[in-house]
Amino acid sequence: MTAFIALRQASRRDASELAILADIASHGFASWLWFADVANGVSDTPLERGRLKMSEEGAVGGWRDAVVAKAYGEVAGVAIGHALDEGIGDIEASIPATEPMLALQKTVVGSWFIGSLGVYSHLRGIGIGGRLLKDQIERADRRPVSLITASDNEAALSLYGRNGFVEAARADAVPLFDNSKRHAWVLMTRGAA
Repeated sequence: MTAFIALRQASRRDASELAILADIASHGFASWLWFADVANGVSDTPLERGRLKMSEEGAVGGWRDAVVAKAYGEVAGVAIGHALDEGIGDIEASIPATEPMLALQKTVVGSWFIGSLGVYSHLRGIGIGGRLLKDQIERADRRPVSLITASDNEAALSLYGRNGFVEAARADAVPLFDNSKRHAWVLMTRGAA
């Protein structure tokens, strides 16, 4: 069923699609983070800022770390992953909302970390997410694979569970707004292949 899905390394020209899909993968958390730069005059919109970040040459989690999935002649999804090295230990959270996720990442140094895995909603349910996930596991090159998802993201939890990931830890998410739905960030890991 996934034979019609083609994966390719992202290029800088994909930066707009990468920003949109990273925002979809994070359920809007990415654009919330990027909005701070709008308020500081760096860009006009959060997605413009995301596009700029994704197009940076040496940025971790940018276009060089991304794999694009195409289906039916269009970009359908993306996975962004990289080796999580000891340098993460030197990073301090600049805003409270990122502290729980950063703390979870610091516990899995040495793993391959999937920072984003997103598929456009009209193309879900046909194997694109699974194909991207399998590719990330292969890219891990026998390292453990880790990722963080929200405790209320049932589709993601199911996909990762079916592919050998187990919950390693969780941390309460910092609410972004007074009326934000409460959830936890779930660190999931999969042993080395």
